[in-house]
Amino acid sequence: MTGRTTMTRVLYVGLDVSLEMTSICVVDAEGGMILETKAVSDPADIGEVLAGIDGTFERVGFEAGPLSQWLYNGLTSAGLPAVCIEARHAKAAMVARAQARRCE
Repeated sequence: MTGRTTMTRVLYVGLDVSLEMTSICVVDAEGGMILETKAVSDPADIGEVLAGIDGTFERVGFEAGPLSQWLYNGLTSAGLPAVCIEARHAKAAMVARAQARRCE
């Protein structure tokens, strides 16, 4: 052993879900773009895209909608840390984040 530690890349995923297709955006902890693509709006298809990315997923977030419960169940069953976000809460969090940055 050389005493080196292996750093696993921490990743965050945003899903923009529609009935047929889902836009997938993957960023690293520093906000750098890793992947931007689309997949069929099916947990298996989304999971297949994410399985091809090297790193540890911290969160897989998507907005509440008609497919959200089905997607949540499918993604969490595949071991992904899915979170369903209410649009109003997401907007409030983004506003608070922007205000905090202005105060820095």
